[in-house]
Amino acid sequence: MLRDAAVVVEGTRIAAVGAYRELRAAHPGAELAEVHGVLYPGFIDCHTHAVFGAPRLDDHERRALGEDYKAIAAQGGGILQSVADVRACPPAELVTLTRERVATLLAHGSTTIEVKSGYGLELEAELKQLRVIREVAASVPATLVPTFLGAHEVPPEFRNRRADYVRLVCEEMIPVVARERLAVACDVFCEPGVFSVAEARTVLTAARRHGLAVKLHADELDGSGGAELAVEVGAVSADHLVAVSEAGVRALAHGGTVAVLLPATLVFLGRRRPAPAAAGGARRGGRARDRLQSRLVTDGEPAPGRGARRLAARPASHRGVDGDHRQRRGRAGAGRGTGADRRRIRRRPRRVRRLGLAGGCVLVGTESRKRRLDSGFCLFRPTGPDIFRASCRSLRS
Repeated sequence: MLRDAAVVVEGTRIAAVGAYRELRAAHPGAELAEVHGVLYPGFIDCHTHAVFGAPRLDDHERRALGEDYKAIAAQGGGILQSVADVRACPPAELVTLTRERVATLLAHGSTTIEVKSGYGLELEAELKQLRVIREVAASVPATLVPTFLGAHEVPPEFRNRRADYVRLVCEEMIPVVARERLAVACDVFCEPGVFSVAEARTVLTAARRHGLAVKLHADELDGSGGAELAVEVGAVSADHLVAVSEAGVRALAHGGTVAVLLPATLVFLGRRRPAPAAAGGARRGGRARDRLQSRLVTDGEPAPGRGARRLAARPASHRGVDGDHRQRRGRAGAGRGTGADRRRIRRRPRRVRRLGLAGGCVLVGTESRKRRLDSGFCLFRPTGPDIFRASCRSLRS
């Protein structure tokens, strides 16, 4: 860790990092924003379902009483409960709710956030969610990466016509989403009882044909070959992976697909078994797991509990992953799992506790000598070179 260090920002790029005195001398005319604290890269949350109405607290209660995910879903709970809610929810209300959730993620240090649709499961409701994401993205100091998830579940009206719904997603939804540029990627929930490997392949092939990146919810509840499919189709990421097979781990290790792990989802689902690849790269040597690129993210769904910092602590308590390793999993490398590689910063500083810089960096500190930092989060676009100095006292993982 560098002490009494500085970061030089020119326009929207980090130009230099080094000793404060040297950079101050090299840029005597730069505006100085001095903050006591620790400067570290912002978290990149590459898997969230932030556009929904009410949280599914009753699901949580039913699981506590012993019901499992599939039993609740069969009775119209789970995803389908959120679908009914989103279909009935006015766009303005979804915008307000989504903006609040993004603000919470920002307050916990996430500067780039992937946001999925998937609670519409019909053309207009899916477009409503994606347009909500676009509207919120224009009003928050973060980069939101929209993903189309029309194949999140088979809606009730298509329960006995699965092939027709897959055709609807491929021939009607995906072309409109791509034409209106409402998403950069397409996701599919590839799981026994949801979408099969063959159905997922059909949807992802259509998405690639229309210029969208592809990703999967893979092997979350039961193994079905979702990880292997992700590598086969060149997916950006394979997410969840609780039930991934050793063959799936080997495929991910030798392919370019990122393994995205969601430990908070396990808590909501009441499951104790983590993804077998979760600690592989951190603790084992000479195995395929060591080459597997894994990332920790929040899921940001209609469930209790939020925040990248809190979830980053879970692998330490459950699987012995060290602090530095889990911090890396939760930040810059996770950008590959979003399908986007650009950062956006805002023009004016606000009263904040954590100041985001170009590249999605986060300045965590107490009080600034020149600007008081209270609560919240923002990004800042300087008019000329700016030096952000951090008097680093401690770095807590």
